[in-house]
Amino acid sequence: MNLKEGLVGIIDVGGGMRGAYSAGIYDFLLEQQIEFDYCLGISAGSANLITYLARQKGRTIKFYTEYSFRKEYMGIFNFIKSGSYLDLNYIYSTLSNSDGENPIDYAAFVKSEARFVVAVTDALSGNPHYFKNSDIHENEYDVIKASCAMPLVCKPYKVNGRFYFDGGISEPIPYQKAFSDGCERLVVILTRPRDFVRPPQNHTVLFRRALKQYPETFRALNERHFRYNKAVRILKEYEKNGRVLIIAPSDITGMKTLTKDKAVIERLYQYGYEDGRKVADFYNGLT
Repeated sequence: MNLKEGLVGIIDVGGGMRGAYSAGIYDFLLEQQIEFDYCLGISAGSANLITYLARQKGRTIKFYTEYSFRKEYMGIFNFIKSGSYLDLNYIYSTLSNSDGENPIDYAAFVKSEARFVVAVTDALSGNPHYFKNSDIHENEYDVIKASCAMPLVCKPYKVNGRFYFDGGISEPIPYQKAFSDGCERLVVILTRPRDFVRPPQNHTVLFRRALKQYPETFRALNERHFRYNKAVRILKEYEKNGRVLIIAPSDITGMKTLTKDKAVIERLYQYGYEDGRKVADFYNGLT
């Protein structure tokens, strides 16, 4: 921890398959042995960060370039079987448990001194909720599943008796949470270009139907573009005085949340790996 400057934090906003970009960043940081004091993950960003904290270089990219192409991972087969296009239990239990094909190194994760925060959206209230390190146990990665539960493609995920959706619905870029938790400097990883302006939510009829039991989550979803665009504007102001670094791909070449195009995924990963140098320079400039 950098005691002179306070906590140095990183926020990963996720973005489904676009998370291959931040996977590249983390692999570079692991090579450079750079460890942040505070890590806040949303959706796929939380999954990428737990692997980073477990120091498992090269693990995350396999989920994007290999496992995501399996029918068990995502597809109409899952939707027919369970009502969820994306099988979160396959990803974060079958593959990631200690007896899985590519397990999270839980022992390494708990040794990390970093504060880990996972953002979710409370399905009933539509408000953000934050889980912490102590809410994660070996072979129990439910908080990661909850943070990744996108409406339409996933049912809400239950944790400790409450249902949650993707954390980016209620708070797309929770920089205020990071500052209130003690961060003095902050890296914010976006998975769209930094000048992207989020439009109003489309397919509202489908979302309204899918979220009929959760009207507050539907409201939050419809307001998400306002919060995202405002947050980016404010963070750009913080960036001017060096308190924040916004890191984002210059081009996502048409990559959408669930796009399965291996060449594009690998290209995004490479962009992230190269941009990892900017993150390292920002970090090293503080220490």
